Amino acid sequence: MLDPSRRYDLIGDVHGCAHTLEHLLDTLGYRRQGGVWRHPQRQAVFLGDIIDRGPRIREALHIVHDMVEAGEAWCIMGNHEFNALGWVTPALPGSGKAHVREHTPRHLRLIEATLDQVAQHPKDWQDFLGWFYQLPLFVDAGRFRLVHACWDSTLIGPLRQAFPDGRVDQHFVQASSVPNSFAANVFDRLLRGTDMRLPDGMAITGGDGLTRAFFRTKFWEDDPQTYGDVVFQPDALPDAVARTPLSAREKQSLLRYGADEPLLFVGHYWRSGRPAPIRPNLACLDYSAVLYGKLVAYRLDDEQVLDPRKFVWVDVTRPEHRP
Repeated sequence: MLDPSRRYDLIGDVHGCAHTLEHLLDTLGYRRQGGVWRHPQRQAVFLGDIIDRGPRIREALHIVHDMVEAGEAWCIMGNHEFNALGWVTPALPGSGKAHVREHTPRHLRLIEATLDQVAQHPKDWQDFLGWFYQLPLFVDAGRFRLVHACWDSTLIGPLRQAFPDGRVDQHFVQASSVPNSFAANVFDRLLRGTDMRLPDGMAITGGDGLTRAFFRTKFWEDDPQTYGDVVFQPDALPDAVARTPLSAREKQSLLRYGADEPLLFVGHYWRSGRPAPIRPNLACLDYSAVLYGKLVAYRLDDEQVLDPRKFVWVDVTRPEHRP
């Protein structure tokens, strides 16, 4: 779908930070013309998670949606767009659920800001939900790849056979309500990444206030030895856990994205510090914008190896301001 010979500006998780997004687009040389942000030579590509958490979710949706519809941008699906679809979609009979995304207090907490901000604009919200089905779960442009959280070829291969352009339908979303189904595994792995259970029934409470019995893991380490070697999340593991050796079974369960594979861009992981490549062929562009971090872009031209000088970002201030 993406022309690999074009020049793109890849942009990480926006999460309703519409004014900061305008600031970033302005910094990248985009200008608002006819109500749409445009660049004379480049296209923007958003890595998902436009909604939830932030102060101007509906505005952010309009900016990205209108750019995509005008041919000035592309956007892939993030786990928060999938969560929104799951929130409104009835589950399959026999799944034990009323909706694909159960209406629990924990799940409501994640989508509540979005629901509040679109409550007075129900038609907008219905239009956006329909648009979410146009967002592919992955893009493979040959020399570079895009996915929100994790590239897993064992899932992307059969998914591509069923949905060649990466865009799924309502039936596939409904099928994900069945635990351990192919659809459930696709959404969990591609949009949320890989994880590992904490030892001995342990649970930790993260900076977002949610308590989890799992931690997010890297999917590219070649020879990890301990839990600390594979953890990939803002919240550190307790020292004793970080030093715990990985079992042979745990090592075998880890994915590996090879150093010789195409450039891969992801969002999702709430990084901090100065934006930089993780590996010469792997970059995460989520730098916690909605937590007053950075909204980050990578200016992709024809390079085969990531260039640290091509990360561009704006800091998010309190409160989020207009440029």
